[in-house]
Amino acid sequence: MAHVTREPGALREHYDVVFGQPWPVIPAALLVGTLNVFLFTFDRPWTASDGFRNWGDWLLQSLGLLHRPDLVSPFLYSGSVLNLGLLMGALAAALLGQEFAIRVAPWGELCKGGVGGLLMGLGANLAFGCNIGGFFSAVAALSMSGVAMMLGLGIGSYLGLKYLLWEIERWPGLSMGKSFTLWATRSSGLGWQPVLGLLTLLMLLSLPFLYSRRGYAPQAGFLLFGVTFGMVFQRSRFCLVRAFREPFMTGEGEHTRAAALALILSMIGFAILKAMDLKDSTDWVFPGFWAGGLVGGLLFGLGMVLAGGCGAGSIWRAGEGHVKLWVAVAFFAVGGSLSRFILVQTQFLQKLGTAVFLPNLVGWSWAMLCVVVLMLSWYVFATWNERTRRFSLT
Repeated sequence: MAHVTREPGALREHYDVVFGQPWPVIPAALLVGTLNVFLFTFDRPWTASDGFRNWGDWLLQSLGLLHRPDLVSPFLYSGSVLNLGLLMGALAAALLGQEFAIRVAPWGELCKGGVGGLLMGLGANLAFGCNIGGFFSAVAALSMSGVAMMLGLGIGSYLGLKYLLWEIERWPGLSMGKSFTLWATRSSGLGWQPVLGLLTLLMLLSLPFLYSRRGYAPQAGFLLFGVTFGMVFQRSRFCLVRAFREPFMTGEGEHTRAAALALILSMIGFAILKAMDLKDSTDWVFPGFWAGGLVGGLLFGLGMVLAGGCGAGSIWRAGEGHVKLWVAVAFFAVGGSLSRFILVQTQFLQKLGTAVFLPNLVGWSWAMLCVVVLMLSWYVFATWNERTRRFSLT
């Protein structure tokens, strides 16, 4: 009797297209850049660090180590709601793609996650934002502090990679301890994860209605943006850590090219909003040029390479079940809260640089052209280095 192979139904075929394979990186990055323009139109550009800091403030106040009468609940603070949406959106996408698992790294990797989180928390405060808010959104807003942070991120990523290579050579046992994985899907068919993922997604789509009914319509919007960001990042695996790290590590430049194109798209949208007075021209122009952006970016770049995730990358990877990134998120939150408190108390925050809005120096057309040239130069460098491996360390 001949064996009959059952073809998957049309619904399963469409499901496999969306959740059975990674999404293309460059279209996903362009979608991220477009969403950032919509988020700026809705309220403000995207950043992750203020949400992390809110988590740290809330934790320290709960332990009696901090007193802030004006502290907003993490479930109501806009940055926190955005991050929570990103986390849960990534969780839903990972479940739907059967990619969720509790992955416990060796103790050395967990320690690097903690150290990386602390460095990112400090760096984000010095640069007035993480690699998303302080670099991506700041450059899109034509703030020179974002350019300074970009330079710092490149230097920090290079130093972080040099350390990791030194560690492999001189201290190989640090990251070669016991690791294990729980709850990974082993079936080739649809198992329990897609069902749980669908329930998670339905829950996330119902929460904005609850927020709105209680009078928190803005929070509902931030939650939906966060969920969308989380699903796009998880399915495409687009990552700004890889944009800065991979040219030096493997020579691969796809994420660098994607980040450059996404930033050009965001910059055009931001410039239109500002030039037409739909948004204030000073929005997202930080007083971190030069010292704050450069030093903050260096520390953040070093930290994100050690942790294996940046502001957004740490969150969506945590949503996939990576315990190392859980540690990084926790230390990012606490480190961001403590370093912000120290910078404010010592009044050092006012000494990190100046706010420079590029159109005030060269006009709108030249300012936009400068950002396009900078991003295209980054794009060309990544492509050239991918072919020659001139700056690759491995």
